[in-house]
Order: sequence, then C-alpha cells, then structure tokens
Amino acid sequence: MAKICEICGKKPTTGNNVSHAHNKTKKVWYPNLQKVKALRGGAVRSVKVCTRCIRSGAVTKAV
Repeated sequence: MAKICEICGKKPTTGNNVSHAHNKTKKVWYPNLQKVKALRGGAVRSVKVCTRCIRSGAVTKAV
C-alpha cells in the first residue's frame, strides 16, 4: 500500500536521526494521510489524501 497522497503526490521523505553523540540512524517521515470519501470524476470514491489537501479544499467530500 503506497503512502502517497492521490491529489498532490506527497510521499515519504527520508533522513537521519542524529543523537547527541552524532550517531546517525535512518528515519522516514510519512505524510498524514486520511481515507476520505470524495467526488472524483463525478463518482464517489474512497481516496487517500493528505490533511493539507483536505484543509485547503482541494478535495470535495461526498455528503
């Protein structure tokens, strides 16, 4: 299951956790995805969308 927003394409980013001793371990930051029933192409579909797209109004929720 891909952790990608279906509207803006936001996906996980990678980097390092850096300790006080400067030890580095790999870390992944995931986008805050929510399953929302939305209107897509005139039909109601369940889509995975990031909260930024929901707040900005890029998604029209089905009532």
